[in-house]
Amino acid sequence: MGELDQVLFQNGNGFSKVHCEPINQKENNDDQKEESWFEEEIDSDLKWSFALNRVLHRGTSEYQEIALLDTKRFGKVLVIDGKMQSAEVDEFIYHEYLIHPALLCHPNPKTVFIMGGGEGSAAREALRHKSMDKVVMCDIDQEVVDFCRKHLTANHEAFRNMKLNLVINDAKAELEERDEKFDIIVGDLADPVEGGPCYQLYTKSFYENILKPKLSDNGIFVTQAGPAGVFTHKEVFSSIYNTIKQVFKYVLAYTAHVPSFADTWGWVIASDQPLCIEAAKLDKKIAERIDGELLYLNGASFVSSTILNKTITKTFKNETHVYTEENARFIHGQGVAYRI
Repeated sequence: MGELDQVLFQNGNGFSKVHCEPINQKENNDDQKEESWFEEEIDSDLKWSFALNRVLHRGTSEYQEIALLDTKRFGKVLVIDGKMQSAEVDEFIYHEYLIHPALLCHPNPKTVFIMGGGEGSAAREALRHKSMDKVVMCDIDQEVVDFCRKHLTANHEAFRNMKLNLVINDAKAELEERDEKFDIIVGDLADPVEGGPCYQLYTKSFYENILKPKLSDNGIFVTQAGPAGVFTHKEVFSSIYNTIKQVFKYVLAYTAHVPSFADTWGWVIASDQPLCIEAAKLDKKIAERIDGELLYLNGASFVSSTILNKTITKTFKNETHVYTEENARFIHGQGVAYRI
């Protein structure tokens, strides 16, 4: 861009305005050097930014804006609609917590259906389980899947695995059309953003009428549930938890800090069968069932992650909102700026 700073601001879903302005420059041994930053709007008065080496790729699909950034702190970062999806250096935290607790709580998981998950990391973790026969990954956006398959080298092996059945379709429609049932169904979806492609996949009617009937007798559902910090858990986490409680007999929320998200993150796991979360039993199953070593999750860390702080516990107790098509609760729209 030479001496110009190109800033792309997101308005709703997608980048609606391009603004060019002079960049700040620093002199280093008489050479002028550009400062390059990615900026994500956490709230109307709060932004999260970090330095870039370069923008590796940027594109637009039918549904969303996609970017792959090379950052100084977090390595390669996948950004969709201006919101950080995963970072090379710490995505294992999010994906280990999304996938392994549900599979470890199941007596013998053989089939998994992943809603979303286009980057391939959730499928990669599920395929590490020795009992696995089939993983269906259903993402609505062909361009996101192709983009991630090409650029995210850590998941190349998962995309080539013969046990992976990759489907490009709306997850709701795909589940409705399939006759089979699954041991595990995973929600690796974008946060419920107004106007976004997937907020209806967080509703009570979807869970009750479409998703739950597709679970096997010992079936378990798990979903990412958005920010879970002291100041952010009311955005969607408590509502998602309360909605799922209306549908399943046993529901458990858990959290972990993800550095690149600049927040604590939440997940919700649910079943009509009791969920075993004893640390020693989980460690035994990890050793017996999973190929390779987990980087973050062990029995004790998972058990501790289910113990929520007083603030969140109180919110959960008092939460009354249930997601419906007519009464959704949306996360704050994310803004973005690239200075390149």
